[in-house]
Amino acid sequence: MHSGSKASLARSQTGGARRPGKTADAEREIAPKIAAPRPSEISAEHASYVTVGPDADGQRLDNFLLRLARGVPKEHVYRIVRRGEVRVNKGRAGADRKLALGDEIRIPPLRLAERDPTIAPRVELPVLFEDEHLLVVDKPAGLAAHGGSGVAHGLIERIRATRGAPAFLELAHRLDRETSGVLLLGKSRRALVALHAQLRVGSVQKRYLALVGGHWHNDRQHVKLPLAKFVTGGGERRVAVADEGMTAHTIFNLRQRWRDFSLLEAELKTGRTHQIRVHLAHLGYPIAGDDKYGDFELNRRVARGEFGARCARMFLHAVAVRLAHPVSGEMLDFQAPLPRECVAMLQALDRAAKT
Repeated sequence: MHSGSKASLARSQTGGARRPGKTADAEREIAPKIAAPRPSEISAEHASYVTVGPDADGQRLDNFLLRLARGVPKEHVYRIVRRGEVRVNKGRAGADRKLALGDEIRIPPLRLAERDPTIAPRVELPVLFEDEHLLVVDKPAGLAAHGGSGVAHGLIERIRATRGAPAFLELAHRLDRETSGVLLLGKSRRALVALHAQLRVGSVQKRYLALVGGHWHNDRQHVKLPLAKFVTGGGERRVAVADEGMTAHTIFNLRQRWRDFSLLEAELKTGRTHQIRVHLAHLGYPIAGDDKYGDFELNRRVARGEFGARCARMFLHAVAVRLAHPVSGEMLDFQAPLPRECVAMLQALDRAAKT
């Protein structure tokens, strides 16, 4: 079993990205032959040429361009493809064209937003597992998985900065900002595609620990409630149980019970946004510390330490993941220990139960 270790991302540096190939005279089109192109190698003044490497073999043309040209509006990327400004092996190609190893892509001049990866703060995280295809880390609460929506730099940007902008590193799935625990990242396109396939069919087993307010009754309970996304009047994105929503299935197992709280293990059968949080809130058992769907008075009391220990975070932790290695097929088990603040909360509840 692969479990948490003391290794950190800062001590697990990878080599720098490949150097670009030779460029033509400034008056001519730039034509670097590179297997893993970087945004800095796309010219704003001239057409650029890149050669598809192993990480993009089988990838759609639009996804290849969107990854390469981060910061360029998606509409513009599709526009240059429709107009034939992007060429594959000197011919026009549709956005859904599947690329092959060795294909030569002509990209018209693109002005990219400045994205210096060293700007993002470095981060040291426990590495649960790493090889050439897969990276598994223990994400802390309070760190968004990726930048956006008011977050300048998320976990993925900070890992890239720490590792000197590796040629390929992408999130295989996401955890909410306030959720901690096991997080999977693909280090090769081959691995990422395989991980997404496993997640799509539900063969990745993901288990979470959640402390909820209330007295949970059943030892094991299947919850099948459809979930739909909506936007509040204030522009905030939320999720709610709705008949027209997407199928969502969570299995809850009771692990321990106290007077005011219950500790549940949640097993995800589907992976909808905020699934565990919304299912529990809908059933009347809000997660302690959940500032979107929780009991705000309960959250205040927990944060102030009124139950014997302060816990100023949402008590939801991705404790275990089981999956087949995306390349070798070997079965892997990863576990992330419960964070110290959560352990202290449970210990305080145990002490109170004995008095």
